[in-house]
Amino acid sequence: RLEAVPRRPFARRGPNDLSVSGVHGNVAWDHREVPHQLLAIIGIALGPTGCYESLRMAGRIPVDLLLAAYGRGIFPMADGGEIHWFAPRKRGLIPLDGRFHVPRGLRKALRKNAFEVRRNTAFRETMKGCGERPETWIDPVILESYCHLHRLGFAHSVECWDEEGLQGGLYGVRLGRAFFGESMFSRKTDASKIALVHLVEWLRSEEVVLLDTQWLTPHLATFGGYEVPQGEYLRMLEVALR
Repeated sequence: RLEAVPRRPFARRGPNDLSVSGVHGNVAWDHREVPHQLLAIIGIALGPTGCYESLRMAGRIPVDLLLAAYGRGIFPMADGGEIHWFAPRKRGLIPLDGRFHVPRGLRKALRKNAFEVRRNTAFRETMKGCGERPETWIDPVILESYCHLHRLGFAHSVECWDEEGLQGGLYGVRLGRAFFGESMFSRKTDASKIALVHLVEWLRSEEVVLLDTQWLTPHLATFGGYEVPQGEYLRMLEVALR
């Protein structure tokens, strides 16, 4: 989660928030085989009231349900022992082209090489770091669900290390040429921001075309972040998942 950004790392919940196929990791998935549970969730999350549905789950969210949700622009958050599903009417994105902006002060921090940046070496620890706050949407079900996605090759972490250990990072979900940013955290100054810059570099090398931040915050706007309406986002998502 970015410094000074409450609730969600890449994003915040708003009051009006409510043909993908392929093989990734060890799991084959296809949007035409949408779990029955997701149909009910979609019906409410995208309904005229913009409200969200809640669902009590034990252990972890089924992989097919979670991937089908992401493939349709829906993501979960936990609150009060329930899993809530969101489809924001305005979607936050970070550009992966020349519009991506690294603030001047951060460029200086990058040149200092204060951290060793690693990828996928401490996914669970990164998630736990993102959940280290008085209020968190990362409960045990969310933690185990995304750690399972990581083991299957769908979820990734970018981590900043120094001689004292893990100092910050971020994690998210990748499907096709789309990356869905979930959360970030910092224990030392600029760690999460540096992780974000390295994430963008990695995604560019992988020819990813969509970096979803769910909601837009003023902080993410300093990196060139912007919003698009839900309909436009879904069209962009469809292209990224072809």
